[in-house]
Amino acid sequence: MSGDHGHDHGHDHGHEADPWREHGVRVIKGDRLDANTAQTPGMFRQAAINAARVGAQKIWAGTVSIAANAKTGAHHHGALESVIYVVSGRARMRWGEHLQYVAEAEAGDFIFVPPYVPHQEINASPDEALQCVLVRSDNEAVVVNLDIEPVERPESVYWVDPIHKQT
Repeated sequence: MSGDHGHDHGHDHGHEADPWREHGVRVIKGDRLDANTAQTPGMFRQAAINAARVGAQKIWAGTVSIAANAKTGAHHHGALESVIYVVSGRARMRWGEHLQYVAEAEAGDFIFVPPYVPHQEINASPDEALQCVLVRSDNEAVVVNLDIEPVERPESVYWVDPIHKQT
């Protein structure tokens, strides 16, 4: 299909003068995510969309994996709002000053985490990895790991990536 559609609609399809060619839609392949992002013990985050990778100004997006039966350390994300979409598995979220509140989510559910809320992600399944998509309200990941005594101790914490193998 050529760039000439037979009518004038106000923009040039010539690639040299078209800023949208290099600064338009970007597709980030699932096998090209960047693990060089803030981490919390017990989970493995990978960035897809951020300032460094695509020039995002107001959001960060990526994936997070939590091994079966694993529990993360307590943490918060500073002033950022977070949205977690559960792709597969079952998530148990604990939050509060002493992680005293709890709710569960399963595949297809969304979780909203407000700014500064101390929380802990727990894979509620004993035999299935928890896979989620994560979106935050700024272009860089902010993770503040906390020294809170969690209600559910992160005893079985395993990384889920090629470098940190479960032993």
